[in-house]
Amino acid sequence: MLNLSVPDFTQHPPRSVRVRLGGYVHLPRLLDKARAFAAGKHGGYKYNCPLDRHFFGFTGLDSEVLLAEAGKGGSDSEMLAWVRANTTRSPAEISTWSKWLEQHGPGGVAGHEWVAETVKANAGDRDDIRSFADLLDLDDYVSFGGKG
Repeated sequence: MLNLSVPDFTQHPPRSVRVRLGGYVHLPRLLDKARAFAAGKHGGYKYNCPLDRHFFGFTGLDSEVLLAEAGKGGSDSEMLAWVRANTTRSPAEISTWSKWLEQHGPGGVAGHEWVAETVKANAGDRDDIRSFADLLDLDDYVSFGGKG
């Protein structure tokens, strides 16, 4: 059984980037990573990776402060209340940003090459991996035994 209060990424991946909390795409995944990192159960996952930094840049939250808050064991609802109390983004801004992040992909040649190599190694026959959300979903799936 999954324990979202203290996720163990040696047993299962974090939630998808696409899962939303309070309208924020990526927030549930970020909370999973913060909780796992605080508990020392993050496996190979990174906290404050470039995608996480998009969230922090948009909200103005500090990664270390959110990590400390998540380490206190609050529920998703409690963490969302904390995020809302510490940000000033409107629902419309959150919706627009979330739609953008879901579709965000590599911009330059190096990023495209990295995505292409990752897809080739894990699911060479797929032609539907275009965004970082697509790539992370694929990577999470194959990392825990799925076939791309």
